Formats: sequence, structure tokens, C-alpha cells
Amino acid sequence: MKGALAAPFSFVGIIRAMPFDFDAAVIAPFRMQPGLRRVAPGALQLTPAQPDSRALREKLAVLRQHADQALLAEPDFNPAPALHALCVHAAHEHPHAFGIEGDSIWHARTLGWSLHGTTPRDAGGAAEIGDGLRALPAHQRLSALLALAFEQDFAILDAASGRVPWLAVCLPSHWAPEDKVGRRFAEIHAPVADNAVLIAASEALVRLVTGDERWERFVWTISTDANLQQHPQRSPRVAWVADAPPDALAAQAFFRTEHQTFIPLPALQQAIFTIHVESRPLVQAVDSAERARRLHAALASMSPAVLAYRGLTDAQPRLLEWLDRSARRSEGSHP
Repeated sequence: MKGALAAPFSFVGIIRAMPFDFDAAVIAPFRMQPGLRRVAPGALQLTPAQPDSRALREKLAVLRQHADQALLAEPDFNPAPALHALCVHAAHEHPHAFGIEGDSIWHARTLGWSLHGTTPRDAGGAAEIGDGLRALPAHQRLSALLALAFEQDFAILDAASGRVPWLAVCLPSHWAPEDKVGRRFAEIHAPVADNAVLIAASEALVRLVTGDERWERFVWTISTDANLQQHPQRSPRVAWVADAPPDALAAQAFFRTEHQTFIPLPALQQAIFTIHVESRPLVQAVDSAERARRLHAALASMSPAVLAYRGLTDAQPRLLEWLDRSARRSEGSHP
């Protein structure tokens, strides 16, 4: 169906990357730390964006209106080798969703669009995707095609410099990609609350993830905003309702998660950093007494600095009360 995000092919056989691991990520005491673990053998790192997905809709809107804040590179950096490696990785993981021919033809089958060199070619996809690709400078079109074809955002981490010289980030979590491009890994995490462990580990972390192994980590928060796209200039934080009782506050809250992975490119001394953002209503995410207790313990152990950084200071006491009630309700007790 031209002009709408309709499926150009069947999604039978498309497999998602590993979902957010609640039990591994939501732990107490809560600490801002790398929290890396090896990606399991055979586990996928990419998830094809289906034509009706929220991720694709929000990414397309960002690229059409704010590409200068999403597709970014240092002036002298050439991302082509890393992007070609990412295309090969994508085609290996999801051959039904993404394919390559030679060094200059890329087929985003989930989108129904291809790039022949830098020229978009329609393969039955939505017209607005082709319009969006054609509106971009030629050198940004492959970055945009990858950004739209998968739910993940991407960045390149360079081991030699320790910097992030390229990003395709449409769905940031209250940080501005244009402020991070070209910065060292430690600089990027400088504004994070309670960041001492992250900063101290940054150089070792860069060496680790640009080596031979695949690594992953999980990040979560509780938000008032359901949108995946949360650029600070376009989506300022929405304050929690001051007088809302615990049940009403929880009903308006969202459990926002990130599954971050590193695709190592040792021959280039680089890694592709992937960020998979998802958001669910909090009342759906906390679907058992065990999860309510785990989240209660983690939220209760956050430092004042972390609560302030995440915009949770005012909401924490009421969220803790709701989580305690939820755990007892799930166990069959009366609140």
C-alpha cells in the first residue's frame, strides 16, 4: 500500500533479538556501573523493524524533521568500513529482512526499499520511506536505511581514539546525540549521576568491547513519557502529577528499557554499539509479585543523585508504595 507503512512481505521467520532481561537488570542495591556480560552464543543483536512498529514510525519522523540531530559524524571520519560490516552482520542474522549485493547494493526487505549505491529503489515499500531517504544527503542514506530497517540505534566506538566518531541515534533517552559525537567514552558519561565506576572503567571497557567477543548490558528507568524518542530539546521531561495517589501515578508511568550490545570489529579496532529502546506501561511490566519486589528493592536503593538525574525524586515514595501493594496483591494478600 503506497504512502502508508504497510508490510511489503511476510514476517514469518523473522526473529527478534533478546528482550530486556528483567531479572538480570533489576537488582539491588542499584548502582551505576558497566554491568557487562557476554552475549550468549548464537544470540541475535538486531531486531528488524516491522512496518507497523512504533520504532519505525518514530524513527522516520525524526529523520524527516531532525536528521541533523540523529545522523552524525566527525568531519574526517569515514564510517563506510564499519557500516559495511554492520550490513554483513545484519544480512547474516536476518537474511529474510536484509540483504547485500557486492559492495554497493543494500536491500532493506522489511521496508520494501533498497539502495543501489546512494540511489533509493522502491521494492514495494511505503512512499514516505523513499521520500525520506531521497531528502537526505547521499552520504547519509545508508546510515538512514540501517536506522529504519532495525529497531536498534547505532554508534561506532573507535578503540584507537576512545571516541565515538559516528552515530545514527533517533531514539535517545534524554540526551542529545549532537553533543556526544566525537567525544571520548568517558566524556559521554560525564553527566551521569554516581558515575565514578563508569568513568574509572571507561578505558578498559573500550578495549574490551572492541576485542573479539560480543558484550551486552541492560539499562532501565521509570518515565512519565511513553515515546521512544526523548531528545531533551524535543521531549522535555513531563513532571509527575504532584497529588496523584500511588495507583493513579503508576497507571501513568512507563517502564523504559535499553538493551545495549557491542558488535566487535577487531580488524578495524572498532565496535558497533547497538541500543534497543522499548517502553511499556509500568502496570504491564510489573506482572508478578517477584518483579514488584525486585523493582521495589532497586528503586528504594537509588541514591538521591540518581533519583534526581532520572527525574524520580518526587515519584519514588508513591511508586514504592504501589510496588509494595502490587507484590501483596499478586500474592493474594489484601492491601
